[in-house]
Amino acid sequence: MRYNRHIILPEIGQEGQDKISQAKVLVIGAGGLGCPILQYLAAAGVGTLGIIDFDVVDLSNLQRQILYGSASLGKNKAEAAKQRLQDLNNQITINTYTEKLTHSNAVDLFHLYDIIVDGSDNFETRYLVNDAAIICNKPLVFGAIYKFEGQISVFNYKSGPSYRCLFPNPPEAGTVPNCSDIGVLGVLPGIVGTMQANEVLKIILNLGTVLSGKLLCYNALTLQNSILKINRNQANIISVLKEKDHFKNKSSSFNCEITPIEIQFKDALNKDNIQFIDVREAHELPKVENINVTYIPLSKLETSLHKIDLSKKKALFCKSGMRSKHAVKVLKELKINNCFSIPQGAQDIVKYLEKNKQNHGK
Repeated sequence: MRYNRHIILPEIGQEGQDKISQAKVLVIGAGGLGCPILQYLAAAGVGTLGIIDFDVVDLSNLQRQILYGSASLGKNKAEAAKQRLQDLNNQITINTYTEKLTHSNAVDLFHLYDIIVDGSDNFETRYLVNDAAIICNKPLVFGAIYKFEGQISVFNYKSGPSYRCLFPNPPEAGTVPNCSDIGVLGVLPGIVGTMQANEVLKIILNLGTVLSGKLLCYNALTLQNSILKINRNQANIISVLKEKDHFKNKSSSFNCEITPIEIQFKDALNKDNIQFIDVREAHELPKVENINVTYIPLSKLETSLHKIDLSKKKALFCKSGMRSKHAVKVLKELKINNCFSIPQGAQDIVKYLEKNKQNHGK
């Protein structure tokens, strides 16, 4: 009865539903894209679902991450998602991984599943997922969102193109904002994530035309779709495979090193003569307390230079480090030096301050 509407479809039937029940699918990220992917795959009866996410549910997530509610706040996303999905379908197996996906664990983890679905929100993880999928020879269902636009494709499917065939190298760190910096229409990840779930079911059922060698681009404002052709670049595939023997010991190919103008906020807190500058907008949370903070939104930076103490070093921060990096660049162009960006952003500063208060009682 649970799967009746599948089984009565001649194209699926009991045989197709059995294939779904035997499938093992790993979803990278239980955020905006991961939530609808997981919800529909669980409802469809995918026999084994894996969820990897080290993040916790935040109030700002609830605008689009529809698996969670107020009771989920502060909980690990993978575990919170599992709790909801088990209520949706208690006949499937759900495995959770609450650590960060890295070069050390990706290959071993991918070998346990048939299909990999990328619901990540950063380039470092996307390239890691792509490379591990190539090494393990697993099809990869890709999705990405930006403000009002989405992209969907299937990589590494039956010797098809990979993500590196479309984008051989990651962009320079800090040049492409994510939704925490630039925003996203709440329903967009639901639309794109559902399309990704659709591609997963097509692969399992060998049904329809899989989006391999194609990039579907969707615009939520105009409802226009366009499909771009992707050609397989054998050289890019080979370059990834050459790293197979060293993959577990390989540091990320994405440049996430701290630049000379950045230092860890933990170090900054222990230094004298530091002015902390919050370049977020006034409405953004969480507020940073227990340290003196100067509030200068990035949009008003050049008209608020009088608030900057030229005699001190300037530690700038925002939500994720994107806007603060840009602010440092602007200030340097204005000949205001001794500025650096705190890469972790406000949320981690608050966590650190709370932990430090608990540990030291002050």
